[in-house]
Amino acid sequence: MEWCREYFSHCGGDVEGNDLFATLVAYDLQSGSYTARVRQDRNQHRLWCQQVAGLLDLVCQSGDTVLEVGVGEATTLAGALQAMKVQPNLAIGFDVSWSRVAEGRAWLEEMGQKASLFVGDLFSIPLADSSVDVVYSSHSLEPNGGKELEALAECLRVSRKSVVLIEPIYELALPVAQERMRLHGYVKGLKKAAEKLGAEVAAYHLLDYSPNPLNPSGVIHLRKPATSLDQDVELDPRHNTPQWRCPMTGVILEPGLEFFVADELGLVYPVLQGVPMLRPEHAIVASKIKSAYQR
Repeated sequence: MEWCREYFSHCGGDVEGNDLFATLVAYDLQSGSYTARVRQDRNQHRLWCQQVAGLLDLVCQSGDTVLEVGVGEATTLAGALQAMKVQPNLAIGFDVSWSRVAEGRAWLEEMGQKASLFVGDLFSIPLADSSVDVVYSSHSLEPNGGKELEALAECLRVSRKSVVLIEPIYELALPVAQERMRLHGYVKGLKKAAEKLGAEVAAYHLLDYSPNPLNPSGVIHLRKPATSLDQDVELDPRHNTPQWRCPMTGVILEPGLEFFVADELGLVYPVLQGVPMLRPEHAIVASKIKSAYQR
């Protein structure tokens, strides 16, 4: 989708902002490509999801909540849930693209799996501190080279126990793979970044199976620092979800069928065809929204 970049390069305004928007447009327009790829090679997908499930089984207990950051079209999430021996009480996931999330909801239904998906940003996850037991990624941190500390800090913030990063590990890769990672701006130094944040690195190694040998997958299992563990955050009994928070301000968000609202600030986040839109860019100033609906 290079035409997106070319088009927005001719638009006025902030160049970097245009580039980011063009990337999102291109990503969104390719929705459906992940599920189509899975349909073409079910065996490869099964091997990958079984491997992810095995890693999650090591850290999950019955009744836990699990979050996948950068869930895409939920192909990994659905396959992992299907293969896990220890079933979580609740699985959730987010992505920057509404269309990807919509494809993911359809895929979960097709696979007979249940998870709650929403639109969100890795660098401002709309969840309260320590609100999910286990956070994991599946090559979603990969393209964020230079932002390793920020990404890990958010993952550790919302997790209660563990963060399981399933990502390419630059430091353990062969030179030819490292060159490719540098070319694409992939993450580096995840272990060092985690240690800087005070996390305990419980596992750090390449995995037995990687779909692409030039992009070798590894696992970095992080235990959340005991000193920063918050009090247990109970699930909201009305919605069976962790506590939501405004991705811009951090104040508590009240969820609903048509919108999420930060009452004290008058900020509203819409719900589009059942998908909560919880990126900072989606905020609407509408302090009278609740009273308008009560008329």
